[in-house]
Amino acid sequence: QVQLVESGGGLVQAGGSLRLSCAASGRTYSVYAMGWFRQAPGKEREFVAHITWVGGSTYYADSVKGRFTISRDNAKNTGYLQMSSLQPEDTAIYYCAARKGSVLGPEDISAYDYRGQGTQVTVSS
Repeated sequence: QVQLVESGGGLVQAGGSLRLSCAASGRTYSVYAMGWFRQAPGKEREFVAHITWVGGSTYYADSVKGRFTISRDNAKNTGYLQMSSLQPEDTAIYYCAARKGSVLGPEDISAYDYRGQGTQVTVSS
């Protein structure tokens, strides 16, 4: 099992930045990649970004490309999501998720084996 704990959410003004962290514990050696998703009130869950644990290959949703940066620190078993130029439409609960395999696409939440509890990000206009 792998446990994931997000942190770093909060309230920020439009145009501001936040960095989310996702600390992994347990059988982290089994993790192939980590992803971030978000869900705004009344909306469907949305893929945000993905990074492979070995190699650090990244992939982003078009809506955040150029504004968000996903990274990881293997030594700390922690993934990060640096968010810049935040807009009110970025307001959501952000979840990190970890996957052991690579068969399904990174945007498919069912590809992930483990998920965190989420952290709230609120962007005021």
